[in-house]
Amino acid sequence: MQHKLMATMAAGLEALTARELQALGFETTTDNGKVFFSGDDQAIATANVWLRTADRIKIIVGQFKATTFDDLFEGVKALPWDQYLPLDAAFPVAGRSVRSTLHAEPDVQAITKKAIVDKLATVYHRRGRLPETGHTYPLEVSILKDIATLTIDTTGPSLFKRGYRIAKGEAPMKENFAAALVMLTNWRPELPFMDPTCGSGTIPIEAALIGLNIAPGLQRRFAFEDFAFFDQATLTAAKDAAMDAADFDRPLDITGCDINQEMIEVSRLNAKQAGLLHNITFKQLAVKDNHPTQPRGVLVANPPYGKRMGELEAARKLYAEMGQIYSQMPGWSKYILTADLGFEKAFGSKATKRRKLYNGSLRTDLFQYWATQRA
Repeated sequence: MQHKLMATMAAGLEALTARELQALGFETTTDNGKVFFSGDDQAIATANVWLRTADRIKIIVGQFKATTFDDLFEGVKALPWDQYLPLDAAFPVAGRSVRSTLHAEPDVQAITKKAIVDKLATVYHRRGRLPETGHTYPLEVSILKDIATLTIDTTGPSLFKRGYRIAKGEAPMKENFAAALVMLTNWRPELPFMDPTCGSGTIPIEAALIGLNIAPGLQRRFAFEDFAFFDQATLTAAKDAAMDAADFDRPLDITGCDINQEMIEVSRLNAKQAGLLHNITFKQLAVKDNHPTQPRGVLVANPPYGKRMGELEAARKLYAEMGQIYSQMPGWSKYILTADLGFEKAFGSKATKRRKLYNGSLRTDLFQYWATQRA
């Protein structure tokens, strides 16, 4: 069966996700926070297994204009729900409405649920309530500017949940956002890679997954595995192909440093869980003492932002230390993420380029300092 599919992601990462899908062989179109593509069950499995920067893969069951609850009910009921939902399907309906006539989200959800029940009851010749004792099919009705979109989430827990992070620090970065930071650099696996403020190790671990071409979804489960219409052999084939594509023996020079020894131990635990402990070097080291000996490389840092009262001064002192050390590394490209717009002044130089990103709901900027000297 062919599906209209939608990958969702954090604002600002659409181009990265589109590039990933195109590399997998799909044609794409892009909207805010969404990349659209089409494919069969194999496409669902492949996208879920391989996408590093997306949050979810959803099947678009249908789209239509709805300015009244009658429009919504009839539009939902007309969709081919019986192609996706068996008689005993449990189908919780999430709902949201933005800049639309039908703005009462609980009512939108209730009407959508009732319309689907009516459709399935008619198809399966049932009266009254459906059992909903089977596997879960997470549904969403989203109304944007009076256009209703009905989707089935094939992913389950967000794609950022790779399964390797068994320990974390105070402000953990989502795995897919860390992967995006690596992919926004000019790093190649033959170059050294460093994270001088690695925290729980997410950025170095994602760099290693990229460097070894290991699919991020290789070790996790997905919601679609329980869907009646989905053939389990399709996922097995996708994961087998991903294993074949991985280059486990490629040598990598990836280092994660942190001033806190407890965080270094956390990083090692997570890297071990990911099967990458021997591919990454973790060191307890302060930024001011971190002087890479390699003439070329790529550095990605997510230092403290100083958002809490009294912490900004300490954060800017750290930025100044970074500026002093990194000015002596002309062969390295440096990418530093922070929510402090005063970063460049504290760092001591203007970035080559800035890119606005959202780390969760927090507006941040990726300050990029490209290498000025080739070794």
